[in-house]
Amino acid sequence: MSAPRRVAVLKGGRSLERSVSLRSGAQVQDALGGLGHEVIALDVGETFVPELIERDAEVAFVALHGRDGEDGTVQGLLEALAIPYTGSGQAGCMRATDKVLAKLLMREAGIPTPPFHALREDSIKELGAAAALERIKQDIGLPLVVKPAKGGSALGVKFARDAEELPKAMVGAFSYDRTILLERYVRGRDLAVSLLEDPGDSSGSGVMALPIVEAVPREEEFYDYESRYEIGMTTFVCPAELPPETTARAQELAVRVYELLGCHGLARVDLMLERDTEKLWVLETNVVPGMTETSLLPQAADAAGITFEELVERILASAFSR
Repeated sequence: MSAPRRVAVLKGGRSLERSVSLRSGAQVQDALGGLGHEVIALDVGETFVPELIERDAEVAFVALHGRDGEDGTVQGLLEALAIPYTGSGQAGCMRATDKVLAKLLMREAGIPTPPFHALREDSIKELGAAAALERIKQDIGLPLVVKPAKGGSALGVKFARDAEELPKAMVGAFSYDRTILLERYVRGRDLAVSLLEDPGDSSGSGVMALPIVEAVPREEEFYDYESRYEIGMTTFVCPAELPPETTARAQELAVRVYELLGCHGLARVDLMLERDTEKLWVLETNVVPGMTETSLLPQAADAAGITFEELVERILASAFSR
């Protein structure tokens, strides 16, 4: 175990994922306290930077989901203050959080991601982009998943089974972000590969893929916000019951995405295993994975024989290996 430090746990904040972030932060605080660290709990808001300076934190543990925490905002501030922090750097956060940019980068790199098109709200109002919807439907096909370009926890993600449901789904997604993705729906198994820096890699650049978690919603076919965070709504299987070659391929893809986007410390890559073709598709990357009692990273770590305290200690250590 590393020497005790004054650790600022960044949580809460202004995003729609505030409640999940508070839960993640509380879990992390308990673990850090148990490890002997001095914990400074910070609900990120208007007094965040002055308080961080006043409390003289040695390192920041980022448990801040969504806006500010995953888009590079607090990372840039922490770099300006010369405070080490957990998770990806500013550039990695910006690449991963912008789903349009991330998917464009994956497509260019030959990493399979479901076919998609992006639309800005003002292009519909000012450029007549709604007239392109028929071509988009023909190109991608129905059903479609409609999601905000930024954000996590499946917030704002809508499902359009047919052309009649598409406008309502778009309006719902636009209420979360001014840019949305229209993505081909992949029917299959929902898989998550969590990644951690490998302490056995002396260069500090290695990454290890943890056992895969499969999320199986009990009631809805679609894995939404409620399915993720309401205990009992989803059955989690870890390690996922997959052929060894499929497991290896999913983990390989996750590592490639991690490296492509420039992630650091930890991340979670979500994939779909298509039912009819057995093809793996990468959906998105989360640079600040949840640390709640139903979150996937702690489940994967547990399956790998890593306790929650050990997981938190390893993440904290990665703040100093950037």
